[in-house]
Amino acid sequence: MIEFISPFSRTPLQRKGDSLVSQAGERFPIIKDVPRFVDSDNYASAFGLEWNRHRKTQLDSFTGINLSKVRLERCLGMPIERLKGKTVLEVGCGAGRFTELMVHAKALVHSIDLSVAVEANQENIGTQINYRIAQADLRNPPFSPNSFDFVFCLGVLQHTPSTEESIKSIYAMVKPGGILVIDHYIWSIKQVTKLMWLYRMILKRLSPTRSKKITDRLVDIFFPLHKAVGEFFPAQALLSRVSPCLVYFHYHPELSDELQLDWSRLDTYDQLTDYYKRLHTPSQIHRMLDSVGADNVRITRNGNGVEARCQKPKTA
Repeated sequence: MIEFISPFSRTPLQRKGDSLVSQAGERFPIIKDVPRFVDSDNYASAFGLEWNRHRKTQLDSFTGINLSKVRLERCLGMPIERLKGKTVLEVGCGAGRFTELMVHAKALVHSIDLSVAVEANQENIGTQINYRIAQADLRNPPFSPNSFDFVFCLGVLQHTPSTEESIKSIYAMVKPGGILVIDHYIWSIKQVTKLMWLYRMILKRLSPTRSKKITDRLVDIFFPLHKAVGEFFPAQALLSRVSPCLVYFHYHPELSDELQLDWSRLDTYDQLTDYYKRLHTPSQIHRMLDSVGADNVRITRNGNGVEARCQKPKTA
């Protein structure tokens, strides 16, 4: 496993009591068995509440459906079993929908998240010899550059202050010859034809706890309406113009009614309260990867928008 370093002085750390201490005298607390390299009050606070409230919602081990595995392997471009023995950095780990799969595949998994979602992740995964987690900022990761065979960043980059700067930071963590896997939202006409932007403008200014209560209430109102119109596309399309509620009846009919509602509450809150929502075209993402010197860049439209993977040149 890769050892933590100070994200600021870039010096080694030693554990002293309930802290990690650097040679420069920096002290980073260990809370609930998780090292903390950032304060919890930050732009990702809503995500922290979200993943602790919905700790198991998206785990394949909980749903009994392999939605997370399918997405992970599609982005990776190979079976996850091929991660066995490889050093992996998971950036923005959330509650662990991908973490559990990579740990089970016997990868050497190092997970970080800016929010207190690390607590849900650590509770879900437990103590494993091939798993290490920390609360940290991807712009200042607590690891040395060129350390990982694979770096995964799924569902995260669009929520950071700068997609381009975030890509530069996590690409630096990839070993020469290693692989970076990312995804990102793309712009679409739906961004301006729905009232989602109005809900979001109000809710993102509230505390995470208050905004969660409001979005849950909105789901309670709109979810039954979406279910009632069912397969009648014109009514569904019209309703979606005013409803902020995300539903998956058509995309994931295999989910039970209970899980449909839970996923709707999770993702509706997610889309309405994220502090940053960056939108980029596939060509823009390609240019960002080109700018850091990536080879074998592969871009596809899928999932949340665009999915991409690339390789760091072996001579880097």
